[in-house]
Amino acid sequence: MTLTLHNTLTRTKETFVPIEPSHVRMYVCGPTVYDYAHIGNARPIVVFDVLYRLLRSLYPRVTYVRNITDVEDKIIERAKANGEPIENLTRRTTQAFLEDMAALGALIPDVQPRATEHIPQMLEMIGTLVDKGHAYAADGHVLFNVPSMPDYGQLSRRNRDELIDGARVEVAPYKRDPADFVLWKPSTDDQPGWDSPWGRGRPGWHIECSAMAASHLGEEFDIHAGGVDLIFPHHENEIAQSRCAHGTPMMARYWLHNGFVMAEGEKMSKSLGNFYTPHDLLEEFPGEALRYTLLSGHYRQPFDFTKDGVRQARAALDRLYGALRSVEAIEAVEPPEDALQVVRSALEDDLNTPQALAALHDLAGALNKAGDPGVQARLKGELLAGGSLLGLLEQSPEDWFRWRPKSAAGLSDAEIEALVAERRAARAAKNFAEADRIRDQLTAAGIALEDKPDRTLWRRVG
Repeated sequence: MTLTLHNTLTRTKETFVPIEPSHVRMYVCGPTVYDYAHIGNARPIVVFDVLYRLLRSLYPRVTYVRNITDVEDKIIERAKANGEPIENLTRRTTQAFLEDMAALGALIPDVQPRATEHIPQMLEMIGTLVDKGHAYAADGHVLFNVPSMPDYGQLSRRNRDELIDGARVEVAPYKRDPADFVLWKPSTDDQPGWDSPWGRGRPGWHIECSAMAASHLGEEFDIHAGGVDLIFPHHENEIAQSRCAHGTPMMARYWLHNGFVMAEGEKMSKSLGNFYTPHDLLEEFPGEALRYTLLSGHYRQPFDFTKDGVRQARAALDRLYGALRSVEAIEAVEPPEDALQVVRSALEDDLNTPQALAALHDLAGALNKAGDPGVQARLKGELLAGGSLLGLLEQSPEDWFRWRPKSAAGLSDAEIEALVAERRAARAAKNFAEADRIRDQLTAAGIALEDKPDRTLWRRVG
């Protein structure tokens, strides 16, 4: 099957054709590092990690760039409120972001550029825009001249009034047009700043991504992705800056956007108690369960993230890992490409992860029913390979079933093993009352048992 992706620029599902047949280049907007990422921020990281995995299975070379925005007004405000140096804040929150996303199974991108490391490239791009008449200096600022680009607004398809209302830019007397937006702004002595032809200052948000994308992917590249909230003004303005600076007909060929995330049926809000961050959720749930939850809905649709949904995802993963656990002694056979066609076809159809997950469960069902070791080896290989495309089933079943929150009280692995051994000894001695007592003790501690002819398996249940 051919890979198809829904292109926001054309509002249609299109066959993916890379600019270079053997090299796919993709940029995904990363975090602004002033606090822990929330679950809405995690959705594009997880979704487009699946796309990255799929592309790597289809093409000989993929360059995936995901930036770190480490200079922005929210960062300045938070550091001031915390009473800590900006460098400390961004270092701490960047590390937390990387650790949290790794716990959700996200692969490390090929390049993770930081905005503060690309100031020269930003200054060069701004200078080019000024020289070409697409930007102007005013009152210590440099602004993009929106009327200089006749087809501005193609991505968001907003009319002029909507462009102005939604631009999130201040109304200022130095702006020639209400829709113009900032490329460079002055910095006070207590704000981060760099020398420039227009005075000491710092970049606007949009120019950061344009400069980083061009630095690592070129003036034109294949895929630009992020949350639907970035379509306007961020991605619209990236396109304007990049095309006008480089004189190109496009910035990226395909624009992909994931839908909004709500929590417990409402917009996330700390006052409602539904403001979820992976950092906090990982204290309560396995990272793989959070990942499965985020993949359980189609990426382009709005998604309601709930803790009940995570519990259901964990139970679904129990079934998948249970199938693998039942054939743990059998060596998996690496499947041929056509054996993964159901999972792959689902993902090649605009990343239909719900259908791909359903295909995994079909494989697990077939594995549970298989009796022939050769068939089991084949199906196990298919299940593992299909899971890998989704970033799932990449740990051992025993590690999965023995996971527990770091702060959780209760029986340790060693204590459970000892009780399981005592119960087996009681059963062997036909002391069934003692065996039942131990089972009840383990059940009360959240431990489920599964008796096999030669051993007893156990797992923690959430």
